[in-house]
This record gives sequence, C-alpha cells and structure tokens, in this order.
Amino acid sequence: MALRHAVLAALLDGELSGYQLAKAFDVGVANFWHALPQQLYAELARLEKEGLVAGRRVVQETRPAKRLFHVTDAGLTELQRFAADASKPSFIRDDLLVKVQAADHVDAGALIRQVEERAAMAEAKIDLFRRILRKMRGDLGEEEFIRAGRRVGPYLTCLRGLAFEEGNRDWCRRTAAILRDRNAAVAGGNAAVAGEGTPAVPGESTAPAARPPEVARAGR
Repeated sequence: MALRHAVLAALLDGELSGYQLAKAFDVGVANFWHALPQQLYAELARLEKEGLVAGRRVVQETRPAKRLFHVTDAGLTELQRFAADASKPSFIRDDLLVKVQAADHVDAGALIRQVEERAAMAEAKIDLFRRILRKMRGDLGEEEFIRAGRRVGPYLTCLRGLAFEEGNRDWCRRTAAILRDRNAAVAGGNAAVAGEGTPAVPGESTAPAARPPEVARAGR
C-alpha cells in the first residue's frame, strides 16, 4: 500500500483542504496509516498532477484563500484497482516489545514505567475512538448503523483501531503487573538471604563445639 491510496480513501467523504486532510489522518486514518502533514501536502500535489484528485480555490472573507480537493473518476478507478490487489500480511515493529523481550536482563523499574505509560496512551486512544464512533453513528445503535449507515468503511476501520488499542492496554497492564510481581519476589528473596548472615561452610557442623574433658572436669 502506498500513501496515495490512504489519501484517496480519506477524500471519499467529500472535499478537504490539506489542513483538513491532516486532521482527518490524525484522528481517524492514523490507526492504520501514519503520515506527517508535509508528506500529505506533497502527496496531494502528486495526485493532482496525475489527475487522481482535483483541487479548487476557495476565497474566504476573513482568512487566506484555501484549496479543496476531491477524488476524480481516475482516482476512483485507482482505488478499485488497489482494492482488487492481494493484501500483504501486517506485522508489528515496536521498540517496546524489544525491551520486554530483554526484561530478564534490564532495569525492571524503568521498563515497568514505560509499559504503564503505553497503557495510559492506549486508554486515551480508546476514549477518542469511542467518541468518533458515537459521532459517526449519531442516533443509531451500532448494529443498526452497521446495517444501514451511510458509509460503513470508516466505522469499521475505527472499530479495528479501538480493538487494537484495547488489546494494547490490556497487554500492557498485565505485563506491568507480571514484571512488578517478579521484581518484588526477587527483591524479597535477596532481602531474606541478606538477613541470614554468613552462610555455613558445606559439610561443617553448626552445633556448639564440645568442651575439652579437662575443662568439663574443672567446671564440676
């Protein structure tokens, strides 16, 4: 998949300016395709040059003029071609997972904090996705919207984003709890060993030494 297809798909809801497109990516599209604003502006220019989108200038009274873009028939044909192609399997590339892989050999405290931070980020995204979904379906219930809503595609991708972040949150919370428990157990074991004093030499008796006979007789 190329960025162009994500841009074309984002423009299917209607005309958008470059700024509005960037906001649309930030809110909805980012759960399956990340792009910086400058990348989007450059892609819009390429798509317009190739005739896949068309732009028109809109004059505003109190603000600078802006350009609005929409998908052309050629752009729709490109999306049709793209949709017919086989999709590649998705994969995860996450530096936090590399750190967790090394959890037995790195500072547990720092790793636990990072996992908990990721859980908090996922929780914030979950709240955002739920608000977007409520806005999309309006007064309709979810099942009713899925059956008869105007456009189900964006709703389904937001459902996927919601499920992804819920999985992230649950995994992070469980991972943090496991690491915290194991770290506490190790710390408790070390404290117990330290409290035992100097360990006995293997094979050496720990019973009090017997007094020599002459010392025993003298004490009678």
